[in-house]
Amino acid sequence: MPVYLLDDSLVFPHPMLAESNGLLAVGGDLSVPRLLLAYRNGIFPWYSEDNPILWFSPDPRLVLSLPDLYVSRKLNKILKSGRYEVLFDASFGEVIRSCSEVPRKGQTGTWITKDMIDAYTELHDRGYAHSVETYQEGKLVGGLYGVAIGGVFFGESMFHLVSEASKVALYYLVERLRERDFEFIDSQVPNSHMKMMGGREVGRGRFLEMLGEAVCKTTPPGKWNDSRNLKSERL
Repeated sequence: MPVYLLDDSLVFPHPMLAESNGLLAVGGDLSVPRLLLAYRNGIFPWYSEDNPILWFSPDPRLVLSLPDLYVSRKLNKILKSGRYEVLFDASFGEVIRSCSEVPRKGQTGTWITKDMIDAYTELHDRGYAHSVETYQEGKLVGGLYGVAIGGVFFGESMFHLVSEASKVALYYLVERLRERDFEFIDSQVPNSHMKMMGGREVGRGRFLEMLGEAVCKTTPPGKWNDSRNLKSERL
């Protein structure tokens, strides 16, 4: 199938027209309206510094339905220990920069470019992108960020500096999403980390059906940085 070249028009080709590797389109921009349109249609940007903007809609897709979250005994023990403090939207910039800078096993470089950081920071300022931060003794040691639209949280990236710190962030993200009547987390591409936490692969067609229903939910944008100190909670 052809790869579509985007212009200034705020439009995307249908995601079912993507190539076998998920690549759908090239070009366009990272403006807030275009990013929101992309996510609502199961499309997201994914490219490196030396490439033009590339837009993907992969098949299969990795989805974590909120009731399916798996908490291992090790993670449960850590959650009960209260060793971490977890906050929401307290330090979005530091989280996204850490996701771009912390080395990952088997990977070189990053797709979280300066332009991506600027674009998602703007989404955060508008109340669509959110971060979850895990602190230990006042130091940020793990976290994640993503985009919330309707009843879907589109997970973008996570990092950890100490064992299980990103999983702690994910656990409390799921708790927050349950409170707000979300349906699922879109983890985009299959990966072992999210599969171990309960994620499952679904075909693109089925994913688009799930997405079409979930994004219609009314969840007004806004910051999630309430005053709860999750360190004091006991499970």
